[in-house]
Amino acid sequence: MKIGIFGINFGVCADPDAISEVAELAEELGFDSLWTGEHVVLPDPQAPPSPAPPLTPMLHPSTALAYVAAVTDEILLGTGITLIAQRNPLVLAKEMASLDVLCDGRLILGIGAGYLKQEFDALGIPFEERGRRTDEFIEVLREMWSSDQPSFDGEFISFDGIQSRPRPARGDRLPIVAGGMSMAAYQRAVASCQGWYGFAMDLETTSESLEGIEAAEERIDRPKWLGDLEITVTPRETPTYEDLEAYASLGVDRLVLLLPQRSVGAVTEFLERMAEELIDDEDDED
Repeated sequence: MKIGIFGINFGVCADPDAISEVAELAEELGFDSLWTGEHVVLPDPQAPPSPAPPLTPMLHPSTALAYVAAVTDEILLGTGITLIAQRNPLVLAKEMASLDVLCDGRLILGIGAGYLKQEFDALGIPFEERGRRTDEFIEVLREMWSSDQPSFDGEFISFDGIQSRPRPARGDRLPIVAGGMSMAAYQRAVASCQGWYGFAMDLETTSESLEGIEAAEERIDRPKWLGDLEITVTPRETPTYEDLEAYASLGVDRLVLLLPQRSVGAVTEFLERMAEELIDDEDDED
């Protein structure tokens, strides 16, 4: 089981000194990956399903991860998730290719359609188009990262006779992970992504999602070059080692743990405890 950390760009970690301390420690302790969250704006006042108070500091994912890349060497860097339907896909292709080059091919691009209507309204993007935009923009990213003569004619964007460099360190093989707990998200992951990411899950909801993914796999012909679908889950509660084994038995490949938001000291204490309870125990089993 791979063990990652969620929250390297917001709350107590929305500070350069905190980012450095937490990222360096996580790499030293053997964590697999560091993940960002993303919301361009938050509703004020907060109301469901908004995930955070409106004044929560939240650094832009690629900006934060570029900073993390400069203070680490091997730990993977994930966006958990980037709200792709809110972006111009050509700008996003350039942004993420640049980040992947700067971190020497350590990027995992987690993407999702989004769920806060207020956010879409503020950006002037029709909320009801978010799923179609997400599917189309994944195609645009692959096209920009792989084609010698990029061109596209879609519902939301069309282009021809252009070039953009650099490309990602791994070209169109840069791993894209689809977030979301809907059938559309499961189908998106199976059809066009290397992985699926479920956020704030427990064992029951994880099992239900994996059943949904199995149903999607039965109806969709997955491209062979994508390989096996990697399953990443952020548990709602901090897992025990027994929980880790239970998630693994369901078929989960990676758990991404929520960082506490009380203080930087609480974060470092949490990392040390989780490394001892989860990572070191796994090494002992091996």
